[in-house]
Order: sequence, then C-alpha cells, then structure tokens
Amino acid sequence: MVSWFAAVIVGYLLGSIPVAVLCGRARGFDPREVGDRNPGFWNVKDRLGRRAAAAVFAGDALKGAAAGLTGLAAGGGAWGPVYAAVAAAMAGHAWPVFARFRGGRSVLTFAGGFAVICWPALLLGVAVLACAGLAARSFAIGARAGVFALPVLQLGFAPVERVAATGALMCFIGLRFWQAASAARRR
Repeated sequence: MVSWFAAVIVGYLLGSIPVAVLCGRARGFDPREVGDRNPGFWNVKDRLGRRAAAAVFAGDALKGAAAGLTGLAAGGGAWGPVYAAVAAAMAGHAWPVFARFRGGRSVLTFAGGFAVICWPALLLGVAVLACAGLAARSFAIGARAGVFALPVLQLGFAPVERVAATGALMCFIGLRFWQAASAARRR
C-alpha cells in the first residue's frame, strides 16, 4: 500500500509540472489566458508554432512516462501502481498544484504513460495516427484516431483487465474535454 501511495504522490507531482505555462512564459505569454485557454501543446503550437511547442509535446509526454516508470518500480512490476501513477500524473496535469490548479486535458500525459503500459500498442497507435492524418490531411484527426485506437490495439498485447484500466484513463480525458467545452459555453 505504501508503494501505491508513493507512486500516486510522485505521479501527481510530476503531472503538476506546468510545461506549457513555463514555455509560454519564457516567450511572454500565459497559454491559460489566450486562445482556447488550454495549457497544452495545441494552444502553444497555435501561438508559437510547431518548433516552440515541441518542448511542450515532449515534456507533457515525459511526465506520463516518468509517472508510469515510477509506478512500475514502486509496485515491483505489478500493473496497479503503474495505472495509479499515470492517473495521478493526468490529474496533476489537469489540476496542477504548481499552476493554481489550472491545467490541461492530459492527452499527452496519458500517451507518455501508455508508452510504459503497452509500448507495442503505442507504436501501432502512432501508425494509425500517421495513416489517418495523411488520409484526412489533418494531424488533429489522425491524433484522435490514434488515441482512440489504443485500447483496441492493446487487446493484442495485454489482458482485458488492463485494457479496461486504459479505458478508464481515457474516460478521464473525456471528462476534461467536457469540462473545457462547458467552460467555453459559459464565456
């Protein structure tokens, strides 16, 4: 139980590192105050371009991967602490203690954690992203296809219980998109 607790605390603190806010402030703006007000890759990319947003992409994904690895180490190879740590990192990204609890949607943090959970399915998901993105001529559509394909792809590599846990993590992303849409309607 102590290992789960440690994995969750470390995961949350890793997730709370506001990469987009730090990158935005270094260039004179706060992504929570411009565009769609989401402190994440897409908003920074829209403001500064792909090159500047690459640090946000990498940083947000690394937070999830580091949390997953922390859970793996803390749990001695058991998958429960891995999922708990990734979920905590996603919560930290969404409600970061280091950024007044105003965070993003956790998609890249999930992707980084999923690299630890099932890297072969992640590689196949990137292939789905590329194919769908090229076919639709839209990275955004490709990214959605790649992310939503992950649980199906994971079925080829992991037991259904772990796939269900992955689905639960993805429900968190759905919650964050719903909250963002609700906030946008109120403005």
